[in-house]
Amino acid sequence: MRKSAERRAAYRVEMDRARAAGRRGDLDGAMGHLERAHILAQPWAWPHTRTHWAMLCLGLRRGDGREVAGQVLRLAFGWAGSLLGWLPHGNPGSARVPSTRPVPPPDDLRPWWVEAAGRGVYTQSLTPTPDRKP
Repeated sequence: MRKSAERRAAYRVEMDRARAAGRRGDLDGAMGHLERAHILAQPWAWPHTRTHWAMLCLGLRRGDGREVAGQVLRLAFGWAGSLLGWLPHGNPGSARVPSTRPVPPPDDLRPWWVEAAGRGVYTQSLTPTPDRKP
């Protein structure tokens, strides 16, 4: 599966914003950007794992034991979920949401998702829907 250039760029923007927020000491803001990066990265093993690693490092920096424990588990299994397509789509990846719970994505990330027929569940879309560009 080939990543779309637009989605890859959106992922990089969120990772860059997370780093910038962390440098400013805005650790909550950094986590918010990492959660958005996670939503974008889920289908691909390396970016998905890289995002969980960044969340683990941020959890350590914050002294958040729950986040650290959650990220250790996600690092152990998340990459396999990406490879096998077993993903809770839209899940932000932080320990504040159970790792198996699908979550509707934020409105501005919805162009990357399509509504599953009649179920109200979001499924992966590799490119934005035609009517909504990121």
